[in-house]
Amino acid sequence: MNAYQITGIDGLASLSLTKLPSVKPGFGEVRIGLKAVSLNYRDYMNVMGLHGVTGPTPRVPCSDGAGVIEACGDGVEGWKPGDRVVCPFMPSWLDGPFSQHHSARALGGTVDGLLRKSAVVAASALLPVPDYLSLTEAATLPCAAVTAWDALIVRGQLKLGETVLVLGSGGVSVFALQIAKLVGAKVLAISSSDEKCQKLSTLGADAVHNYRVDPNWDDWALAQTQGIGVDKVVEIGGPETLNRSIKATRFGGHISLIGVLTGTAGSVQTVQILRKGIRLDGTYVGSRQMFSDLLRAFEQAQIHPVIDSIFPFEQAKDAFAHLASGKHFGKIVIEV
Repeated sequence: MNAYQITGIDGLASLSLTKLPSVKPGFGEVRIGLKAVSLNYRDYMNVMGLHGVTGPTPRVPCSDGAGVIEACGDGVEGWKPGDRVVCPFMPSWLDGPFSQHHSARALGGTVDGLLRKSAVVAASALLPVPDYLSLTEAATLPCAAVTAWDALIVRGQLKLGETVLVLGSGGVSVFALQIAKLVGAKVLAISSSDEKCQKLSTLGADAVHNYRVDPNWDDWALAQTQGIGVDKVVEIGGPETLNRSIKATRFGGHISLIGVLTGTAGSVQTVQILRKGIRLDGTYVGSRQMFSDLLRAFEQAQIHPVIDSIFPFEQAKDAFAHLASGKHFGKIVIEV
């Protein structure tokens, strides 16, 4: 079986195509033939060793994939070879509260991920891919879409008419825009170019702002809300953007802290969180149940993921390089 492994600490040079033995599924397990894998910034950090994100080597990267069941182990019910399936980011987190146990089992972190031809996973973790979605589209959902769903619907309890601020135009931000519009919220979006801002408008953003032209996007967001501030922020930047997000948020508002694009530590205006009564949530993807709820909502509304580009399996390194360039809009997919 062909697979990519992180073999060292030399960045993309340590991402090696190799052959691994095909594994027979055990009790309660199935073997999936992967058809597509999508990239998240976390995958890039794992490969590059950025921001102190490291793990055991060798290991297979990437958390997000969809495919077709090839074989079922003993004790598997409800699944059969040929079924189209997608696997959650943390296969052990079926429902209920988050825990260290589930975090430690996130695919592509300390355990092998899905950038390979086939993988054996617990049948209980899998979800069926809705008929209206391709496997390429389904592969974009486990991390970015579920994270946005958790941030806005589960933790944020987003309501009709509220205002959401999304930062950037990567996977989580674009899914957050789609989910917010599904609920009937107003969306303010910022991005790094007029072209991307136009794409965000086409997707339904009510107002857009190019932060390369005017870096004071927090003041812009306040002006868009008549000085009150936004109800929710999907915060993907980290330390260099969090204080601006705090400023842009209304009294009693909510910030979902999701990304670390600008690093993992920095100075935070804690007094403003206190003074404004802001609820700040660390949001690390979500459970299988959240994923199931998202799939149901997306199917009812016939929402399709936004895919920036598709790379063949043999050009996986090029896909990672494209992610690093920051030129993408939406998701990057590797077809297996």
